[in-house]
Amino acid sequence: MSAIETSKLTKVFGKLRAVDGIDLAVNQGEIFGLLGPNGAGKTTFIKMLSTTLKITSGSARVSGFNVQEDPDNVRKSIGIVFQEPAVDIELTGRENLDFHARMYGMNRRDRGKRIASVLKLVELEDKADALLKTYSGGMKRRLEIARGLMHHPRVLFLDEPTLGLDAQTRRVIWEHIRKINREFGITIILTTHYMEEADYLCSRVSIMDQGKILASGSPGQLRSSIGADIVSVKTPGPKKLESGLKKFKWVEKTKIHDSHISISLKNGETRIPQIIRTAETLKLKVESVELHKPTLEDVFIHFTGRKIRDEEDSKYMMRTMARMHGRGGH
Repeated sequence: MSAIETSKLTKVFGKLRAVDGIDLAVNQGEIFGLLGPNGAGKTTFIKMLSTTLKITSGSARVSGFNVQEDPDNVRKSIGIVFQEPAVDIELTGRENLDFHARMYGMNRRDRGKRIASVLKLVELEDKADALLKTYSGGMKRRLEIARGLMHHPRVLFLDEPTLGLDAQTRRVIWEHIRKINREFGITIILTTHYMEEADYLCSRVSIMDQGKILASGSPGQLRSSIGADIVSVKTPGPKKLESGLKKFKWVEKTKIHDSHISISLKNGETRIPQIIRTAETLKLKVESVELHKPTLEDVFIHFTGRKIRDEEDSKYMMRTMARMHGRGGH
């Protein structure tokens, strides 16, 4: 039995199809990633599975329970770490965990044992009685993960678990996620827009954009699906260069994004001179050439035609400017 199964799962807000007919199966005990930019539908998808958002159409089962028909048992079988912080900074770490356990009806003895266990798991025993307002961002995130584990869930949802954390703290969180999965066999579903996070943690990944699943597989399978090597050429005329390269049998796939053309091929280093000569013949200036093995970033570009980083950077700048404007900044 799969830990999660969805069939044509859909969520509509007015004219917006935030989640558009998703069929997905997640195996028990795996770490499964939903990779995509903000607005792709990842959080909406998680909210439907966790019963916090009503399904428009389609169906979903979590831990064998139908989300629409048996929401109470779904909630008992899952833990959630939301994208936005959901801890009380005026309480201690221990008090936050105790409050959560009481909500699930755990008795005093079981609460004490479980609190000690999850604090040890996330290495926060020495901070158990400190107020949350004294915790760092990474410590708060670790406590939220501990809280999501208090009632022994079979499935743990992590919505952008390392968003806003520095690279070093992000790595610490990754190790805790792997440890939880390894030691307890908990199925973990995480949403992320960090390519390296999906690559490092997930046994399988689905690339999601505009409410749809565009591709699924292991990170290795997704990378190999777009070719052995990637040569990226920056030129003012990428479409013209694409047309000029189509005559070569060694060109497997091409994709244009902004002023770049990405060329999937084998033995890329031996083909670069020919690519440059083709550009020169077409009177195109080659501004830069890069050769690398395919990454999940390349996979995302291949299926969407844009970079996920550019998408996120743009939205971050818009949010920052909005905050500055709200304070009267310029």
